[in-house]
Amino acid sequence: MSIAHLLEDFTLQAGGGKLHLLDEDGLEEQRLAAFEQGYAAGWEDAVQAQEQNRGRISTELAKSLEDMSFTYHEAVTRMTLSLEPMFNSLMLAVLPETLERGYIIRLAEQLTDMAREQINEPIQVFVPEGLAAEVKEMLPEGMAKMAQVISDPQIKPGQARLQVGISRREVDCGGLLTSIRAAFDAYVFEAKEALSNE
Repeated sequence: MSIAHLLEDFTLQAGGGKLHLLDEDGLEEQRLAAFEQGYAAGWEDAVQAQEQNRGRISTELAKSLEDMSFTYHEAVTRMTLSLEPMFNSLMLAVLPETLERGYIIRLAEQLTDMAREQINEPIQVFVPEGLAAEVKEMLPEGMAKMAQVISDPQIKPGQARLQVGISRREVDCGGLLTSIRAAFDAYVFEAKEALSNE
């Protein structure tokens, strides 16, 4: 007599039907399907982790670049403000002296240019009071003989009015210095404003 009736039958499914046993090919297909499913799930997890990592790195990089940009602009602003005394002395001492030295050279260049257009016309140079003799002496020899240098109380230092025949020009070295000074003052003002807004 068999004892099979005493042992539980595992060939029956929970619903009461017979359990279907797989052959080697079926079992291999199930293994491959499970491997594919696990591989796909692992791939999705890796892609998701990479996207999260990329987002974090992008955020950190943007913040670092922003910090570097801020630091660079702050450094430039502070450097500009530290150079302000040097620029002030440049504006008050060096440039005026340089323009004063170049004043007569500028007059000679303008007169030469004008004389080319109107040959043998009378040349008149109107300069500030007290400079007529100095300007006459500094003009090139050929031009000094032809030019009449006249002191004009209405002309300010650094300025001159040139006339060759009917052609007229004005030279204003003082105006150039004033515009350079205004541009520098505006730049320093902006730098101070930027620094105070930090």
